[in-house]
Amino acid sequence: MSVLPSGGTGSEVLVPHWLASPDRLQLAAAVRAALGDPAVHPVAHIQLQDVLTELHVAAARDAVWPASAARVRLATGWDADVLPVRLSAAELTAVLALCPLPDDLRARLSGVEA
Repeated sequence: MSVLPSGGTGSEVLVPHWLASPDRLQLAAAVRAALGDPAVHPVAHIQLQDVLTELHVAAARDAVWPASAARVRLATGWDADVLPVRLSAAELTAVLALCPLPDDLRARLSGVEA
């Protein structure tokens, strides 16, 4: 059983997007490019910065607690470089709206598998 968010600060739901290393590198490059655009709204800018932070945290999380992701990789047959990148709905919306992404990565983040 899980608790639903109350709507207060810090209550966002973070959804894991299981991405291989090349996908994470493409996502980071796309986010950095969007951060360089002066037309990006300041709130979206913060959300994109949070995405970059999560990309680093995902790698650190796997280094500190490798068993959790390893069990999922074993069960799914995914490669050893696949990690969960946890994004809020706002972060994901900012990425999909502002970042030029390869079609396969966009589909993966959107929950549409080809």
